[in-house]
Amino acid sequence: MTSPSAERPPAEPDARDERGWRALGDRLRLSGDGPRADRAYVRQIRASVSDPDLIAAADELIDGDPATAHRLLSALLTRRPSDTAALRMFADLAARTGRHHDAETLLARCLSFAPDLAAARCAYALALHQQGKAVETIAQTDILLKAEPGHPLYRQLRAAALMRIGEDAAAVDGYAAVLAAAPDQALTWMGYGHALKTVGRQADAVAAYRESLRLRPELGEAWWSLANLKTVPLGPVDVGLMERALTSPALDAEDRFHLLFALGKAYEDAGAYELAFQRYDEANALRRKGLDYEAEETSLHVARCKALFSPSFFASLAGRGSPRPDPIFIVGLPRSGSTLVEQILASHSQVEGTRELPDIEAMSARLGGHAARPSGSAYPDILAALSGAELHALAEEYLQRTRMHRKSAAPLFIDKTPNNFAHIGLIQLILPNAKIIDARRHPMGCCFSAFKQHFAAGQAFSYSLNDLGRYYRDYVELMAHFDAVLPGRVHRVIYEQLVTDPEGEVRRLLDHCGLPFEDSCLRFYENDRAVRTASSEQVRQPIFTDATDHWRHFEPWLAPLASSLGAVTEAYPLAPPF
Repeated sequence: MTSPSAERPPAEPDARDERGWRALGDRLRLSGDGPRADRAYVRQIRASVSDPDLIAAADELIDGDPATAHRLLSALLTRRPSDTAALRMFADLAARTGRHHDAETLLARCLSFAPDLAAARCAYALALHQQGKAVETIAQTDILLKAEPGHPLYRQLRAAALMRIGEDAAAVDGYAAVLAAAPDQALTWMGYGHALKTVGRQADAVAAYRESLRLRPELGEAWWSLANLKTVPLGPVDVGLMERALTSPALDAEDRFHLLFALGKAYEDAGAYELAFQRYDEANALRRKGLDYEAEETSLHVARCKALFSPSFFASLAGRGSPRPDPIFIVGLPRSGSTLVEQILASHSQVEGTRELPDIEAMSARLGGHAARPSGSAYPDILAALSGAELHALAEEYLQRTRMHRKSAAPLFIDKTPNNFAHIGLIQLILPNAKIIDARRHPMGCCFSAFKQHFAAGQAFSYSLNDLGRYYRDYVELMAHFDAVLPGRVHRVIYEQLVTDPEGEVRRLLDHCGLPFEDSCLRFYENDRAVRTASSEQVRQPIFTDATDHWRHFEPWLAPLASSLGAVTEAYPLAPPF
C-alpha cells in the first residue's frame, strides 16, 4: 500500500553521532513525523553533552517520562540558567505539550547565549510558526538559509510561512525548490499542491496531490484536498484505493477522517447518496471526538451580547474608535456563499481581497483573558469599561496587524472571517465606518454543506448535525439583535437571491459599500487573485444555481438538523421571533 522509498524508516545513527541525529530529525520533521523527529533532536542533544544530569534528563525525554524530565531540567536551570542544552530540552518539552509560547521564550533565551546554534534557531522558527507568527518565522528561516542555503526543512518552513501572509507565488517557488532537493517527500508535494491551488493552477495542483499519494497512498489529507477542489471528480479507481487505505491497521485518526470525508464526496458525485451520507457521518463522528465544543457556550455568548449591546450603549460610546473605513467585513457561517461575495467585491478596482483574517478573534480572546470557555471570559462585558483612547488603540492595532496582507493600493480591503458575526459589537465600537456584510444561505443547505466539509482549523460546531443547527440558530438570533439595535448597519446577501439575480444583488451590495458599479464585479470569475477557502475553484466559474437544493438528496437522514434548526428554517430568509 505504501511506497517503500518514501515510507521505509531511515536508519538510526550511532549514539554519539550528533550530526547524524540532527539530520535524521530534520528529515523526519520534513516528512511530518513530529514525534520521531522530537526524539531524534533529543538524541542529538544527548550526543552533544557529557554532563550526567543533562544525559539523565535527555534519557527521560527519550523514554517518555516528561514529569521526571521536567523536574530534572528545572533543577538544572536553577543552577545553570544559561545552559543551552537544558534550555533546548525544556523548550522541546513545552512544544510537545502545545505550550509553544513557552517554547519560544526558552529558545529566545537559548539563542541569546548561543546565536549560532542552528538547531535551536530552527526549533525557535517552528515555535513561531506554530503560533501563526509568519513574519517572525520568515526572519528566522532567512538567518538559517544564509548559513545553509539549500536546507530543505528551512525552505519548506519558509514556504509555509509565506503562504500565511499571502505571498503565494513565492511560496510556490519555495516548495518547488524543496522538491528539487527532496523529491520523495509526500507532505511537501501536498503543501506544493495547496500553494498551486491557491494561485489558481488547478491542473498542477492535482498533479502535485497525485504525486503525494503515489508516495503515500494512505495520506488522507491529500485525498481530501483532491475532493475539496469540488470540480475534480474521484472515480472508481480512487474510491477503491481509499477504501483499501481505510483497512490499514496503522492508519491514524487524522488520515482516517480525511479519507472518510473524501469518500463521502466521491460517493455523492456518483449519486450514491446513502453511502455518501454514511461516510460523511463516520467522518464527522470521528472528528468530533477530538474536539472540546459545547453548544451551550455559544448560546451564552449570544445572550451576553444581547444584554450588553443596546442602542443606548452604542450611543454612549459613539465616535470613540477610528473613523477609517478600510475594512469590509464579510460574516456569516462557512459554506454560506461568503467566498462568492468576497470574489465579487474583490473584483472591484477599489477593493482588495485578502483572506480569512484571525485578528478580530485574537483581539477578543485577549480582551477576555484567554479564557478556556466563553462562560469564563471577561468579553464582551469588558468593552463597557474601555476608554475612547483604548477603543481607538484597538482599531489601530487591527489595521496594523492586517497591513501585511494588503498587497495593492486599493483603499478598501476584505476581512472574510465568517465567525466575526460574534464580534459585530466590537467592530462597531472600534471601526464604526467599516462595512459589514452578512452572507446567508438556506439553513438546511448551509449546514449540511458544512457537515460535508473538513475545515483545516476552527469551526468545531460543524461536526454534528445537532451542533450545526443550534449554531445557525444562535447566529440568526444574534444578527437579528444587531438588525434591531443598529438598523441598516449590516447588509445581508441572501445566497439564493444572489444566484438568481446577480446584477441586482451586486448593485445593492456595491451601493451599501459606497462603491460605483463596475462590470468586473459580474465577471468575478475572471479575477485571478489567490483564493484560500473551500470554494476556491467554484468562484473561478460563473454563478451556477444547481447547488441551492442539493441537500435534498440527503433529506431522509437530516431529521436531527431540521429539528435543531426549528423555526429558523420556516422563517428563512427572515428571522423568527426570539
